[in-house]
Amino acid sequence: MVDDARPGDLLPWRDAMDRALYGPGGFFVSGPGPAGHFRTSVHASPAFAAAMLRLVEQVDAALGHPARLDVVDVGAGRGELLRALSAAVGVAGEPARSGRSGLIPPRTGSPATPTPPAAARPPAPSGPSSAGPVPPAPVALAHRVRLTAVEKAPRPADLPDGIDWLDEIPDGITGLLVATEWLDNVPLDVAVHTAEGWRYLLVDPATGAETVGDPVDPADADWLARWWPAPGAGADGIGPTGSGVRAARPAEGPILTARSGSGRPEPPTAARAEIGRTRDEAWADAVGHVDRGLALAVDYGHLRDDRPVDGSLTGYRGGRQVPPVPDGSRDVTAHVAVDSVASAGERVARCAYDLGSQREALRALGADGGRPPLSLAAGDPAGYVRALAAASAVAELTDPAGLGGHWWLRQPVGVDPERFMAR
Repeated sequence: MVDDARPGDLLPWRDAMDRALYGPGGFFVSGPGPAGHFRTSVHASPAFAAAMLRLVEQVDAALGHPARLDVVDVGAGRGELLRALSAAVGVAGEPARSGRSGLIPPRTGSPATPTPPAAARPPAPSGPSSAGPVPPAPVALAHRVRLTAVEKAPRPADLPDGIDWLDEIPDGITGLLVATEWLDNVPLDVAVHTAEGWRYLLVDPATGAETVGDPVDPADADWLARWWPAPGAGADGIGPTGSGVRAARPAEGPILTARSGSGRPEPPTAARAEIGRTRDEAWADAVGHVDRGLALAVDYGHLRDDRPVDGSLTGYRGGRQVPPVPDGSRDVTAHVAVDSVASAGERVARCAYDLGSQREALRALGADGGRPPLSLAAGDPAGYVRALAAASAVAELTDPAGLGGHWWLRQPVGVDPERFMAR
């Protein structure tokens, strides 16, 4: 918990979040890390890491199997994703194969043996060819991949030596940059719509109580005008009392095991707005660190025509959704304006992006959660049980009402974008 949060202090939400999450004693830099409080896709199932490995292979092939392939995980928690990738690539000596690893069951009706990954495929037969000499087979991925975690917390003592640990995104990335539920924790300001227009909300970090502050500055006003429709005339955004002071908001749901995008209100305008300009800047900066390859953001969020009426700011602690009190004792998070973020990344990369659901993306990578064929139960009962359990884990990742509803934003940089479009 942040020690210097005293009742009566009033801060803009952006400053309060920054101190609560990343300041001394903050939520993400102390204690057990995110896995002790909620589950992301990385924590939910090893199938997510297996799908990421397939994406790494796709990026490797798109880049022509470079001598060094970077995989950079931004907002890495305690390195859970990179630990899994390190084990799959380094321990086995080559990328794991879905049909034999047990991480992802084969699709119903599909061959049991998958196509070997690009790094493990044998070279084409030698001999005369009108296409010219056959290029040599690429060096195995295990000998070329460089794994880097980016996180503000200290390096975990048990992290494998093959994983680098930095507190800033490195320059010159050739490969894959992935940010899984990072942008939702980039601090932002919160505004309320009054009769005089948008004004900042100030928060007491010790209690979560809010009050109305100054009008938003021109840059934030421009962002709101473009990306967050104002409510109808007469809405003051303060609630039925109209007092201009608001108590800490209650939790929005029961016990949860994962942060989800469910329960968003339907109307397209809002009395409160979460100003996503800082997330746009953070994503644009991340994309700018990629020389060639793919930047991938995975997060829960919304589009311009479906902004949440009362915002989405909330907290998580110990597996429960709790009020968003920015005192350092809990996660404080808000959904991502994914269309705005995508536009910011596109301006930097100057390349088309792809925006879709995690359900679609994982299915395109071979993780569809399909039930294993019943014939397997007769011939290999134990194998059927394992495959059924794996399919259930994938089903959680692809559930459209939960993790499957997360957005996948793929931003290619310097490569053909068609290679990374979900199909």
